[in-house]
Amino acid sequence: MSTKDKIIEEALSLFSVYGYSGTSVKNIADAVGIKDASLYNHFKSKQEILNAIVCEIKEHVEEISRQLYLPMTFKSASEVDIFYSTVGKEKLKELAKKMVTLYLTDPFIPKFWRLCHIEQYQNKTIYQMFRSVFMDSAIEYETVIIKNLMDMGIFREGNPKAAAISFYSPVFMLLTRYSSMTDNIEEALDLLDMQVDEFVRLYEVDEKNENPDNSIEDNKEVDNA
Repeated sequence: MSTKDKIIEEALSLFSVYGYSGTSVKNIADAVGIKDASLYNHFKSKQEILNAIVCEIKEHVEEISRQLYLPMTFKSASEVDIFYSTVGKEKLKELAKKMVTLYLTDPFIPKFWRLCHIEQYQNKTIYQMFRSVFMDSAIEYETVIIKNLMDMGIFREGNPKAAAISFYSPVFMLLTRYSSMTDNIEEALDLLDMQVDEFVRLYEVDEKNENPDNSIEDNKEVDNA
């Protein structure tokens, strides 16, 4: 690992515990094992270190999106069709589990998550980045997924954005809760299983109940018999 990468790593570790404002350049240099003057050979200021951390987080999130094969990473309409044709309860569980697992096991994201909660009322840049990636973008692509599921008749009709918020809010809560308890990922995944099951129960189309005409025909056949 280069000295520059080490500075970014140690700075984020310190920021996630003491906050951005509670960490000095000297603290970072000491953690890296270099002198303050040497640190300035790599970064001009603490703000520049933070900017580098934000860029690093963006790259990590983009890589996780590719690993999850999220719709926003698809390159063709055929890929979109294939994805939606196979979506069901187990696919949703798989996506949600992979997202939570990758986020909690990533070397940067849990620390950045904690930093954002410490600094969200003090540093607008940090909060805006946090909101963009972990709130707005997440709800946006899940709204697209759920809308398509509704259009295909897999989920009952409703407000796709409201449903996306309903789906993602517990995920967000679990990420918040376990960002400081990354050794309890299995516990988080068990809770996630329960939540996805409940979400699907509320939104998945029950073909028997959704097709009353079929039930009538079935009853006629019974009566005729």
